Amino acid sequence: MSKVGDFFFVRKHHVCPRWLCFTFDNWIRRRLQNPDQIIKPYVRKGDTVLDVGPGIGFFTIPMARLVGDDGRVIGVDIQDKMLAAISKRALSAGVANRITTQLASPVSLNVTAPADFILAFWMAHEVPDQGKFFTQLHHALKDNGKFLLAEPKLHVSKAQFDAAVGVVQKAGFRLLDRPDIPLSLASLFAKC
Repeated sequence: MSKVGDFFFVRKHHVCPRWLCFTFDNWIRRRLQNPDQIIKPYVRKGDTVLDVGPGIGFFTIPMARLVGDDGRVIGVDIQDKMLAAISKRALSAGVANRITTQLASPVSLNVTAPADFILAFWMAHEVPDQGKFFTQLHHALKDNGKFLLAEPKLHVSKAQFDAAVGVVQKAGFRLLDRPDIPLSLASLFAKC
């Protein structure tokens, strides 16, 4: 049964293609995972926020509203098509001046701005070298910053998620909480 589940739920390392993003950004998901409710406890006006692997902006756009005119959200992805979709949607939402996009490489986030908050939502399982990835996130976060990691229960087992949490802690983060996010395994961290 495990191989069948792996096939249907694409549980192997992969990068989510742009054409599949409609399944992650729609009214049904907003009912199950309200982005404002999930991120509002962590994002403040004036913050710099790093949204890693943002897809087409499910969290990016709401975070841009929360940071206000003095804040900014940096959407980082390895796919130009995802970043182009975010830019287009940000313009339509009236928050384009608060969002910048950054093309990452397979080995580097290419981000230098220190962030107050980092979100890695439903994407870390796609990263082949999680140790290096979480270390880069640690370097990108301000000393008092928070990092929210969430993974989809359909793709990532509890054992796999717990192993990833261990890698995050080895990268220099301290576990603060395990927020309850529908359809997800999640942990909130602070920089040590």
